[in-house]
Amino acid sequence: MTGDWRSDRIGAALKGENPTVLRRLAASFAVIGNVQFLPGYSVLLVDDPDMQRLSDLPRPKRLSFLSDMDHLGEAVGCVCRRTDPAFRRVNLEILGNTDPFLHAHVWPRFEWEPPDVVDRPVWLYPQGRWGDEQFKLGPEHDALRDAIGNELDQLRSKP
Repeated sequence: MTGDWRSDRIGAALKGENPTVLRRLAASFAVIGNVQFLPGYSVLLVDDPDMQRLSDLPRPKRLSFLSDMDHLGEAVGCVCRRTDPAFRRVNLEILGNTDPFLHAHVWPRFEWEPPDVVDRPVWLYPQGRWGDEQFKLGPEHDALRDAIGNELDQLRSKP
């Protein structure tokens, strides 16, 4: 996956040019993460690049974004539970310390993680994990992408 979509992830998603998009949701885009050292890692991008904080959204859209975050977290959890018996839980985070737009991280967590980080924030993983080519998003993740997208479709169709 190459191109300039990474410099404007939301703009590229709005134009249909962001290859990580799993689904368009009510107030956001569900995307699969660029790194997959925790398989299923996904991100929720707000659909307005000018929104920097959750509190920037009008209340109805804020609630839609949080509902989208819930749906993506549930979809990732369902897929990871089915595909890996060592699945533990999903961590949801809205941080906003690096990227200047509202987004939420959806991290699946597993029993097989290294003991020094298994019960700690993902951000404490060694820097090498984040750039290691073996964890880079690629075609080997297509089945995982499809499964999360299909789970999102099923969740949205439920009343």
